[in-house]
Amino acid sequence: MTITAEERRARILEVVRELGTVRVIDLADRIGTAAVTVRRDVAALAEAGLLRRSHGAVSLPQDASPTVREGRDRVIGMLVPTVGPYFDEIIDGARVAATAAGARLVLGISTYESADDRAQVDQLLDAGLDGLLLTPNWRPANGAVNTSWIRDLPVPAALVERRAPADSAAAELDSVGSDHRHGVLLALRHLRALGHESVGLAARLDSWTAGEVRAGYEEGVRLLGLEPQPVIDINRPGIDTDGLAARIAEAVARGVRAFLVHNDQEAIQLTPLLRARGLRAPDDLALISYDDVFASLASPPLTAVSPPRRAVGAGAVELMLRRIDSGPELPVHHVQLLPDLKVRTSCGGTGTGTGQAD
Repeated sequence: MTITAEERRARILEVVRELGTVRVIDLADRIGTAAVTVRRDVAALAEAGLLRRSHGAVSLPQDASPTVREGRDRVIGMLVPTVGPYFDEIIDGARVAATAAGARLVLGISTYESADDRAQVDQLLDAGLDGLLLTPNWRPANGAVNTSWIRDLPVPAALVERRAPADSAAAELDSVGSDHRHGVLLALRHLRALGHESVGLAARLDSWTAGEVRAGYEEGVRLLGLEPQPVIDINRPGIDTDGLAARIAEAVARGVRAFLVHNDQEAIQLTPLLRARGLRAPDDLALISYDDVFASLASPPLTAVSPPRRAVGAGAVELMLRRIDSGPELPVHHVQLLPDLKVRTSCGGTGTGTGQAD
């Protein structure tokens, strides 16, 4: 199985921590990777200050002790509302970053049906955490979010793939997430450039991301001067796809020939149902999916907005480690990473982008 450069470098650091000083050739044998690749990875890690090179061998730098706090590795808890392709990549990005820094990641899984994240957080705190990464169960249908308990946590906390209301206690927490509104704007701008003056949105209602996609659609339509369309609600994801296809077909009959669909699951299930109604992408309508988890595997391959999931997880861990080391001296960071648009064939554009739900 092919591993990423981040995973390879995390493994290199694990081996060096275990063995102390090790020759590059032995390191390559240990991790089962070509020596030339390991040399490139070692050079990158040395440039970042994570390794020291000397006469064909590598070791930890003398100032590597900050990765240990009070005689033990730092422990970071991470609470997510679900596991699945979208959050799996966020978790993996966090895991790789934690391993590279000599920290340990402890995972807690809530559910989208959970009324309160606090019970899960209390269980994570029992692991002796130094910091906590939180993806609270905030959804558009929930209305006001309860964040008062977050202020009472005994360890630093940061939000992941969530942005707190400005008037809430959580607004003063560090946060790292995808700028989903910008991702929607990328999709609308691409369709506008292809000549579409009206773009429809079919969107779920069951996650915080869905709310951001809807808000981004409203803002993007206004900014680009597109003709507004009523949002097609996906009330029962994966179940009412035939009804979704019928509503999109009705919109096509009214002259709307381009759609953004949140998310990949709905868009992939949708395409054969539209074909059964005589509508093919990209000939009869342009389709863009939001999430890019499985979009490249669809028929036709779907143009998709691709949030930077692994980078979100890695960035959250890196920021938390800085917070643990610096305390309140470090200013609060609100980090928004921009999604990409992977152009394929489903909207009439050309491209070979590849990618991988909240």
